[in-house]
Amino acid sequence: MRLTAWSSFPVFLVAVAAQDGPLLPDRVGRIDALLAAEIKSGAYAGASYVVFHGAECVAHGCFGLADLERNRPLRRDAIARIYSMTKPITAVAALTLVERDLLRLDQPIAELLPEFKAPQVFVGGTADAPQLAPAARAITVRMLLNHTAGFTYDFFRDSPLHELYRRAELWQATSTADFLQRAAKLPLLAQPGTAWNYSIADDVLGVLVERAVKQPLADYVREAVTGPLGMLDTDYDVPADKRARLAVGYRRGAAGLEPVTAAFAAEAEAGVGFASGGAGMFSTLDDYARFGRFLLGDGALDGARVLSRATMELMRGNTLRDGQRTSRPSDGWGMATAVVADPGAGPDLMPAGTLHWNGAATTSFFADPNNGLVAVLFAQHTPFDERKLIGRFRTAVYQALR
Repeated sequence: MRLTAWSSFPVFLVAVAAQDGPLLPDRVGRIDALLAAEIKSGAYAGASYVVFHGAECVAHGCFGLADLERNRPLRRDAIARIYSMTKPITAVAALTLVERDLLRLDQPIAELLPEFKAPQVFVGGTADAPQLAPAARAITVRMLLNHTAGFTYDFFRDSPLHELYRRAELWQATSTADFLQRAAKLPLLAQPGTAWNYSIADDVLGVLVERAVKQPLADYVREAVTGPLGMLDTDYDVPADKRARLAVGYRRGAAGLEPVTAAFAAEAEAGVGFASGGAGMFSTLDDYARFGRFLLGDGALDGARVLSRATMELMRGNTLRDGQRTSRPSDGWGMATAVVADPGAGPDLMPAGTLHWNGAATTSFFADPNNGLVAVLFAQHTPFDERKLIGRFRTAVYQALR
């Protein structure tokens, strides 16, 4: 079904900046104006955000609709597909196992995933006749955590290897075991440890967690991360009694906004697909803000400890070496997220040390230790960040900083 933009739309604005808070009250309205204008133009069905300073929500707003067909307003407690914002949660789960001595950072993953005991690297040729070379070193847990393992994603198109990834139909896997079998047959894009490549590394990491704890990834993440952090609406599926809160994803078609089907194994119904450690979770604004607050702390939130202070400090530091950067020249990568290493090379106002990442349906967060800010933006829209909304949102937040 194709749905055109509407002439009258619900806009719910809440500008709550206190006179003595971290944001200037007369400038917070610019955040609201940005998102309201995007909805009014018909570019997005809905968009919502929160900004926290410590435990206090200092600004928030919801704009437009969560479901155009049913005219359902977007609410602050709407459940969204967060896709790659799953990755930091999976990484934290893995780091809890490092602390428990069930994983080691420089441990070859083949010790628990023998499917990767002899990885091959793509060095030339075509998808039908690839030229391969043996990996010069083992893939380690650390390489999965910082995306230097050599994996890639099927949606890139700059190498014949990506055609092999597409043919593997990774996201049609029916279980994590099925996913691993498909992934283990694929060559690597680069020698392990030599380059940062955005990839399925966290999906492989999720299976590694399962092997280490001998229980499903979803159960362990709930037990070790989201449960202790009070992220009660964050999981790999959406229970039937919460599904009315699930926001619909949209894209722009020839006749207006149209619904899109789920991607990357992000299925709302339990038992469908598999628990994707890289892209499979659902969450809410306030749940993910709790995760962002945790990232800025000493490993505990509201008295519930998940990691040690030492692990948190390691996780927040840049682990890339020899001039390696992510897809943004300003950023390195910690153990869970991108981290701003050279703000002068970046396209936005986030200072050095800021942790951040995004999701395929135009979701984003940042956690800024310099200013004590956590901000989360949700817009269930593909293709990713079609109108550069994420950077514009960040600028709107930072221009309001006192």
